[in-house]
Amino acid sequence: MSEQAMDPASAPLYPIREVSRLTGVNSVTLRAWERRYGLIRPQRTPKGHRLYAREDIQRVERILQWLNRGVPVSQVRDLLEQSEPAANDAPPPDISDWESQRQQLLQAVDTLDGELLETLFNRSMALYPTSVCIAELWQPVVDRLEERWSDQFGAELQRRQLESFLRTRIGMRLYHANHVTGGARLLLVRLPEERDLLRTLLLALAASASGFRVEWLETDLPINELALAAERFKVDALVMTSGHAERSDLIRRQLPRLGEQLDVPLCLVGPVTRIRGAELENTQVASLGDDLPAALSRLHGLLGR
Repeated sequence: MSEQAMDPASAPLYPIREVSRLTGVNSVTLRAWERRYGLIRPQRTPKGHRLYAREDIQRVERILQWLNRGVPVSQVRDLLEQSEPAANDAPPPDISDWESQRQQLLQAVDTLDGELLETLFNRSMALYPTSVCIAELWQPVVDRLEERWSDQFGAELQRRQLESFLRTRIGMRLYHANHVTGGARLLLVRLPEERDLLRTLLLALAASASGFRVEWLETDLPINELALAAERFKVDALVMTSGHAERSDLIRRQLPRLGEQLDVPLCLVGPVTRIRGAELENTQVASLGDDLPAALSRLHGLLGR
């Protein structure tokens, strides 16, 4: 029996996989919104499979509007009952608990609390779209940590523990996503002065959620071997990231030369684009910016997909 209703006399109903495809919200999150917060109430088949009406899909889209503006999922139900968010309206004051979640995450890193890290990662990824998790929680926390780590005793231990944690969790997500995603393939590489993988890992997670298939290199690779890597991995773009200024010779000579050698676009993402972007104008290197959603949107446009 098909899970999509076929009775022409009734409104169409959609299975959860189709709702996930239409809205971009994964099935785990849709079930969590239903079970934990009662945000949506799908119908059920006799076998218990969820069926969603068009009104449910519209409600999911309204939920996303609120979440994308920083409203925590625990507050969305009341807002849905009150009104829909207007495009130019500011979020209602004093309802966001993102700062509280950031403080919890900072505490978990400070105390090397792996169990709390696991809880916060799983909870955030289950309840929010990946882009919202990164923009509201993980990227702000990594930015704060990098400021602290410049002169804090024990910083290297905290850095490596968080990197190890995220490498495992995000690596698993990429492995499974790459098997079901048909998007363009990216190779992500950090530039030489980037000390850890944190920025690369968040970029990989965001790119995967945006529909790309992602390969990434854990260790540095000589610049003169990157063209070979792009060819062997059969990628559609080579994306490099860094939070540092990087060496002038790398920016002014080596990257433009690499861009000319590649048969696919060479792109930069991260603070390095703000610092050095002007020096890369009129070269084959595309500076996509520091904001991950905007950078990935530009990359989709660059690849014509």
